[in-house]
Amino acid sequence: MSDRLVHLVRHGEVHNPAGVVYGRLEGFGLSDRGHRLAEASARHLESTGREIGVLRTSPLQRAQESAAPMAALTGLTPELRPELLEATSRLEGKDYDVSLAILGRPEAWRFLVNPLRPSWGEPYAQVRDRMLREVKDAFDHASAGDAVLVSHQMPIWMMARTAARRSLAHDPRRRRCALSSITSLALRDGQLVEVAYFAPEVS
Repeated sequence: MSDRLVHLVRHGEVHNPAGVVYGRLEGFGLSDRGHRLAEASARHLESTGREIGVLRTSPLQRAQESAAPMAALTGLTPELRPELLEATSRLEGKDYDVSLAILGRPEAWRFLVNPLRPSWGEPYAQVRDRMLREVKDAFDHASAGDAVLVSHQMPIWMMARTAARRSLAHDPRRRRCALSSITSLALRDGQLVEVAYFAPEVS
């Protein structure tokens, strides 16, 4: 019998012409391309032929919109789960991001005192712990098939690094978690194992 899997799906591209760090802010939905990415991700999961028994999503608009194509294909109603939220950030509402533009903005340097924590927001270990609870709960409740959890880049990357037995500290510019990507995890002997990664490509 094949492993039951938990598929961690990142939301699609967000409509954000001002380049704001949106974090947990409301009012940031998907762009047209973001909707196409979410649809491509859902079609890929459907093409695997694996049954989906659980569908959960971060409560943020962009995540709920990304879950909609999978809900349409499976007939499942997405369950809103706060544990799947984006990490908290002191940079929300600013027109720079932690990976690039912030480095040239002296007023933001105080947020970079300890990038290993990280000092600009929710500690990596805290994100890992809440995501780990959610992933393990999904395994417990996915008796009728796999589980799909729609979340955000940093929380998903924490699970990927946990599954790889790697340090949580990392360079945010090097996260392998593309828009609408799917990171698939199995639970073997009580340990998370990554078994697949897929990133859709649409124009």
